[in-house]
Amino acid sequence: MSNGFLVANARIVNEGAIFAGDLLIENGRISGINLSAPAGVQIIEANGAWLLPGMIDDQVHFREPGFEHKGTIRTESAAAVAGGITSYMEMPNCNPQTVTHEALLDKHTRASERSAANFAFYFGATNDNLELIKTVDPGLACGVKVFMGASTGNMLVDDETTLEGIFASTPLIIATHCEDTPTILANEQKALEKYGDHIPFAEHPRIRSEEACYKSSSLAVELATRHGSRLHILHLTTAREMALFTPGDLAEKHITAEVCVHHLFFNDGWYAKKGADIKCNPAIKTAADQHALLAAVNEDRIDVIATDHAPHTVEEKAGTYMQTPAGLPLAQHALVSLLELTRQNMLSIEKVVEKTAHAPARLFGVKDRGFIREGYFADLVLIDPNENTDPLEIYSKCGWSPFSGIDLHARVRATWVNGNLRYRDGQLLDGPSGLALEFNRQ
Repeated sequence: MSNGFLVANARIVNEGAIFAGDLLIENGRISGINLSAPAGVQIIEANGAWLLPGMIDDQVHFREPGFEHKGTIRTESAAAVAGGITSYMEMPNCNPQTVTHEALLDKHTRASERSAANFAFYFGATNDNLELIKTVDPGLACGVKVFMGASTGNMLVDDETTLEGIFASTPLIIATHCEDTPTILANEQKALEKYGDHIPFAEHPRIRSEEACYKSSSLAVELATRHGSRLHILHLTTAREMALFTPGDLAEKHITAEVCVHHLFFNDGWYAKKGADIKCNPAIKTAADQHALLAAVNEDRIDVIATDHAPHTVEEKAGTYMQTPAGLPLAQHALVSLLELTRQNMLSIEKVVEKTAHAPARLFGVKDRGFIREGYFADLVLIDPNENTDPLEIYSKCGWSPFSGIDLHARVRATWVNGNLRYRDGQLLDGPSGLALEFNRQ
């Protein structure tokens, strides 16, 4: 067994710089750059490929427990590692929902036994669990997830007293899904009256409209501003919402913004070809919205890029508009899709690394991860920007990808998690489970 790794002749991308170097991994951590390799170290020849800190995905739905026919912690974390995601933060809308301390501990136990990547979990808010939210162990939850829009079961938080209580009391980051349910239902009824059972998928961004998004996200910003809460709004989709956020350094913000890879890559022109395969909530919207999101990333108005990985089976996605669930499997192709945007000069590779690794580590206070620094965990991804992603095995249990049929001109060559080589050249490798993320919190 190897005593470590030397990644030789890499183009290292870290903290706004790109430089050539050899990176040494020992005992699960980064020993340094351009050091002499001791005996027994396995040499991985990068040949000028990019070596990046692994992506820290602050929003995924891995479906376990309760929906294992769609995905499991084992299968979806494998897809994540194959895509260069070395750590993830998983959402509470499973079954049972992660809205009790017992359910939160159960997820930690499951992940510690079978997750290929490092992990953390959100505690879910409901209209009636405010007292539990107040007593969540901050070492066990990365944040509190509040569905301020349409959701499953009782996880739609629309009680004004509860919302006020959450924003006023929790010391954790409040991560929100912002869409206004009454607006969505009214738009949906209009579409049903017009199209009956044959609503085109292209109507999705009009049903889950700009108005529905802005009405909810502006409410969240107002609550956080009034209470001084630490708010992080997830998967923003509209140009109008960008006015709610300010450009600048993450360290100076109490209200932060996230965008997801599919909202940067796709726009409503893709519905004719992709249909249900790009039906997600919030909806993929117009090209103008897409360009506004990209501009907001570049000016640091948006702070984090994530996936919102949310698999459904092929059979579930084969129904009519009203039957088809929303959500896409994205983890395996997230980074390479972003590198397609760097190829098109829409994002720089330095900006991609900042928004997928550095920023989530800083925002959530993740300990010893998210940067290529001596002594940090060796969570790394080696990506060749000049070699196409082949139609390799899909590791997500659902077996499909919204990127099928699209040329992506970059390929993940290798992924290390805690210094363990877990993916190389199209093959997932055996190794120990990922670790629970630790947080530096005052």
